[in-house]
Amino acid sequence: MNNLPSLHDLKVFLLVTRRFSFTAAADELGMSPAFVSKRIRALERDLNLRLLHRSTRSVTLTDDGERVSRWAQQLLYQVSQLGDEIDALHGEPKGLLRVVSSPGLGRRMVAPALAELAVRYPGLDIRLDVQDRLLDLAEEGVDLDIRVGNDLAPHVIAKPLAKNHRVLCASPEYLRAHGTPASLTDLGYHDCLVIKERDHPFGVWNLTGPRGAETVKVAGSLSTNNGEIARQWCLDGRGILLRSMWDIKEDLQSQRLVQVLGEYRQPADIWAVHTSPLLNSAKVKVTVEFLGEYFRGRC
Repeated sequence: MNNLPSLHDLKVFLLVTRRFSFTAAADELGMSPAFVSKRIRALERDLNLRLLHRSTRSVTLTDDGERVSRWAQQLLYQVSQLGDEIDALHGEPKGLLRVVSSPGLGRRMVAPALAELAVRYPGLDIRLDVQDRLLDLAEEGVDLDIRVGNDLAPHVIAKPLAKNHRVLCASPEYLRAHGTPASLTDLGYHDCLVIKERDHPFGVWNLTGPRGAETVKVAGSLSTNNGEIARQWCLDGRGILLRSMWDIKEDLQSQRLVQVLGEYRQPADIWAVHTSPLLNSAKVKVTVEFLGEYFRGRC
């Protein structure tokens, strides 16, 4: 090896491997593809290895690239942890904070909360990504995943931010046209607005009611992977929806939507999922505490 590799070049390399594209990596960095290509060439020169197979359509890892990718992920994670622990000792939250959430929760709740957090802690550089897939937080370099639902994998570190539950609802117009279901079985005769959201099973509603836990399979002519779209369809009178109270509370209060089968609900609390204990990172600790205060006053 000619020289020690630059940490910045390793970050660029990992971003290229995650996006499988110089152009996509450049867009995320706010740089030009030529800049990204230059940093990859510099890293290959420092390591004296070819890391990537390049073609006009795709970028793939060489065998050496696979090994360097694993090594770089571990190294950068440890460097990040070192910085976080130093900050934690001094109680100074600062540096890049990467947060992910689902589109609906991200836009309606997480984004305004983080905007207030940035005012309180100007040393933080906050980035929020919204998407409907679960991420490997350590591999993607994400500090916090703000998610809804109590089906958490046993290996994750998670702190509850706010109590929440999902309820069944429909517009008054839909109920006038199609009738109001009197039992879970009746849902089979209704148009249900089905959401494929992150790791939730498609078209299966697990509910808690008078007889305990029950499961019902539902279907309808409209389905989506976006909760905001499903909510709008529900408001437009297109079907029955299972949706979180944080999202539809105002619709219920204004009677734009009506709760149906009110004895049934689905527990779906809001959680902060992170990769390391809160005491190890000042920026993660203050963010989780702030989000807890913010959500509890609004859910």
